[in-house]
Amino acid sequence: MKLHHCLLLTCAAFAAACASKPPVPDWQMNAHGAAQKAVEAYLSGDSRVADLEWARARSEVSRTGSPVLLARVELLRCAAQAASLEVAPCDAFEPLRADAGPAEAAYADYLAGRATAQQAALLPEPQRAAHASVAAIPGIADPLARLVAAGSALRAGRATPETLVAATDAASAQGWRRPLLAWLLLRADAADQAGDASSAAALRRRIALVESGGQKKSRP
Repeated sequence: MKLHHCLLLTCAAFAAACASKPPVPDWQMNAHGAAQKAVEAYLSGDSRVADLEWARARSEVSRTGSPVLLARVELLRCAAQAASLEVAPCDAFEPLRADAGPAEAAYADYLAGRATAQQAALLPEPQRAAHASVAAIPGIADPLARLVAAGSALRAGRATPETLVAATDAASAQGWRRPLLAWLLLRADAADQAGDASSAAALRRRIALVESGGQKKSRP
């Protein structure tokens, strides 16, 4: 399965050839645009816009009657959730699993932290490397792919302190509020458990800064 390079270099795609010579169908352009907006809105913390754009993406893809393409939309949504440490299972993919391909099933299991060695061969290259060794995660260039890899490693119980830092850095550099807060909170809790009060306090100051939106607290 060729993955759609135009869509944030993640697991999901809507067609096998983004740069094909024939005119791109309207549904494909519309679905691509909606999915991009949905991912950006979700990671930025705007759930309302994200939900609207996901619905639009699903509607456009459903015009094809292809369960594989719809499965990829759902996997992209679940990838954004995994990047933000949402622990809910990828329920919307499961009804489509029987008609999706082995690569889609492998990615779903990867997001859940249970991909097998055989399934790893079907993953996108950055995720294959991360599945083989969590040490590869900080070197993943695409920020969303890095966050997804870190989220999968955490679900699988393989994440290291360096994994958490790499994920935090990726979210911070992009200004993605939702995953940034999730990873900062995870690190702050870990620092508390390790008895590192100084690091925990510094991380919680960063959390407060993000939550404040840069606004000063009014004095009583």
